[in-house]
Amino acid sequence: MKTSPGALLLRWWFRLAPLPLGKRLFSRLIGIFVPYSATIGARVLDFREGYIRLLLPDRRRVRNHLNSIHAIALVNFGEMCSGLALMSGMPSHVRGIVTHISIDYLKKARGDLQAQCDASFPQVSADMEHIVLVDIVDGVGEVVARVAVTWRLGLIA
Repeated sequence: MKTSPGALLLRWWFRLAPLPLGKRLFSRLIGIFVPYSATIGARVLDFREGYIRLLLPDRRRVRNHLNSIHAIALVNFGEMCSGLALMSGMPSHVRGIVTHISIDYLKKARGDLQAQCDASFPQVSADMEHIVLVDIVDGVGEVVARVAVTWRLGLIA
């Protein structure tokens, strides 16, 4: 039986996370396999099947002219979070692709941010759409953005 990409990711997470700097190494590996996501420099804090929590460190490269985190960096952060959470529970015979992303910006995003996603995984017997929600919070726990990512799930032929 073929191992799903999500199962491989989880296997590497459980190997690396307990090691000194293992979480940072794991986060870098994700960036190697998904180069665009690496551009924001997000780090994995916690990961298990269907759940992930990420950190987006506040630094100049993700800021805008208003001295807050750029809107598109927030979208990228939310999409990355939804994808990893969903992929970790996806069986090897199912594939997924993003078809729509919406985001509500609730307040200026300043400081280090965390994104959290607890994704359910539906039974897939034909092509279907599945929405995964992500909250992005600031250092005091206030939600700065809510991201809804629509995934088209289907069976691999």
